[in-house]
Amino acid sequence: MHQPAADTELDRDICKLAHRFIQHLDAHVRRAADDLDLTPTQVIALRELTEPITARELAHRMVCEPPNATFVIDRLEKQGLIERRPHPTDRRAKQVVLTETGHERRAEVLAHLAAHTPLAALDTDQQDALRALLQNLVA
Repeated sequence: MHQPAADTELDRDICKLAHRFIQHLDAHVRRAADDLDLTPTQVIALRELTEPITARELAHRMVCEPPNATFVIDRLEKQGLIERRPHPTDRRAKQVVLTETGHERRAEVLAHLAAHTPLAALDTDQQDALRALLQNLVA
């Protein structure tokens, strides 16, 4: 079925704008990483460590493969920001848990990401609407 030209142009514009917005988000994370002497993936991992979780769960939240998350976890562990602990219900699994220093570092990351966020142009209702639209698109 042939798509009308107007729909094709709309689709192209939406894709282009979405790509530009993703570039803004990526640049924002990279600036935070540079300012905090972390890598961008460490920033993302710390942002996503809201509670003790497995490496696989963290990889899912980071939208990366488990071996990539394990590499980041190893680096965070060497920096004393996280530790691996036995999972409370699965003897085979370990959980990634923030240390006291890790909680402090995560607070720095969250504060830095909140400052000058590309989402600041939207009020809370608009951010909620955007989240709902994006959830519909990725569902």
